[in-house]
Amino acid sequence: MRGVILVHRTSSRGHRLLLTAGLATAAVASSLAAGPPAGAATGGPVPPRPATAAEVRTGAWMDAHSNGSGASERFFRELPKGGDLHNHLSGAVRTEYLVRLAADDGLCIDSTMTAVAPPCGPGTRPAADALTDAAFRQSVVRAWSMQDFPRGESGHDHFFATFGKFGAATAHRGKMLADVAGTAAAQNQSYLETMVSPASAGARQLAADVGWDPDPAAMHGKLLAGGRLDQLVTDSRQEADTADAEFRRTARCASADPAPACQVTVRWISQVSRNSAPERVFTQIALGLRLAERDHRFVAVNLVQPEDGDVSLRDYRLHMRMLNYLHTVYPRAHITLHAGELVPGLVKPEDLTFHIDDAVRTGQAERIGHGVDLVHEDDWRTLALDMARRQVAVEVPLTSNAQILQVEGEEHPFPVYRKYGVPVVLSTDDPGVSRGDIGQEYARAARTYGLGYPELKDLARASLEYSFLPGRSLWRPDPVRQGFRPVVECRVPQSARCSRFTAGNPKARLELRQEESFRRFESRYSG
Repeated sequence: MRGVILVHRTSSRGHRLLLTAGLATAAVASSLAAGPPAGAATGGPVPPRPATAAEVRTGAWMDAHSNGSGASERFFRELPKGGDLHNHLSGAVRTEYLVRLAADDGLCIDSTMTAVAPPCGPGTRPAADALTDAAFRQSVVRAWSMQDFPRGESGHDHFFATFGKFGAATAHRGKMLADVAGTAAAQNQSYLETMVSPASAGARQLAADVGWDPDPAAMHGKLLAGGRLDQLVTDSRQEADTADAEFRRTARCASADPAPACQVTVRWISQVSRNSAPERVFTQIALGLRLAERDHRFVAVNLVQPEDGDVSLRDYRLHMRMLNYLHTVYPRAHITLHAGELVPGLVKPEDLTFHIDDAVRTGQAERIGHGVDLVHEDDWRTLALDMARRQVAVEVPLTSNAQILQVEGEEHPFPVYRKYGVPVVLSTDDPGVSRGDIGQEYARAARTYGLGYPELKDLARASLEYSFLPGRSLWRPDPVRQGFRPVVECRVPQSARCSRFTAGNPKARLELRQEESFRRFESRYSG
């Protein structure tokens, strides 16, 4: 499949992952065979649903063109795919555009292919050279992404190293958003939640000034003292204002010829550097949650950086307790967490046994990112059933999991989550680094797990249903297990009653718009 990079398993880390791949495959296969416990009332597999005549015809077209042809690629590009809920802004920008931004800012590229500030001294070249020197440009692209992934390196290490190499080129949040939202629009997506670090320098300084206090209430009080946390909220909102203006200029949103990116609804998720000192992690969480309650453009917090990092592993339970406390202070802000982005061989066996569970039960996560180590968690079946009951969705970036963790196909818990009725949403993670897009994620899911068109359609519906958009849903509760049935107000979608309902509920409004997109899509592919 185009955009999926083969991972060479020749590094020491790669060998460790390879040696335990059989264990992971056996565990997932066993879980599928076992299924949910008999008589479980709190969870269960997603029931099959009857397909409409248009869905049957569209599915037949998809099956007849499943050979990876240009027609198939167009099908998955045009398929309405709702929202992308797991997206890191800097990692989502097309690498070639990052090179352009580096050149525009007069940056230099050193011998390690890292973007650095000017002037360009010995051993460096102007980033602008990459615009005209094809060989140099390809060297930069390879260093800044997973393209032509080099032998002798682990996918995990190369992937995460890219961010340090292109970091200096990510100063223009609005321009980057225009690129990422443009890609989403081209993939027939209408919604994007993307991660950024608001007031990053100020939060780092406040944390250093305050220091660490193990009493969460006292720690929070120190951040509030003198209005310093509120000043960071103000600074973050001003950053967002600047980014919004830059985005609108770049995408020509006020012109007679606006870019399609202008039609994408965007919300920010505040990311937290989990491999930092406790005071910085706490400060960033508090800032992100406070910001989400004061500015509708921000909706949630998420912990980022490698989950297998030394500090992340050491402080994992501490971070969950921080979230548990701060959730009581900011109950209207949302929480989504990277959890379970681990496999045997990457960490000690005991570190595979609790991360997802602790994120859900202690960290108050409403969604989980990756969740790859599910079947290695203690009492994981009960956890899966509880996630299904509580409607805790899993954000699944299949390509990223293959590249970073070497987990794909039957090794991946994607079908296990679905069997247990856990909501699943396909996502991209860092498509600029991965050299992919959301259409490829849907195509990969269809081909790898034998999904038909109605199942893909419901995955796209789930991507809006489990978004952090405000308001009521178009669908009745628990749609993954009970089926996507419209609420009583919209049993007749074109009625005045439904129009009044969607006018007051942004989530339902976007979901109804997606249903209209499905009708147009099916009319093209069901003839």
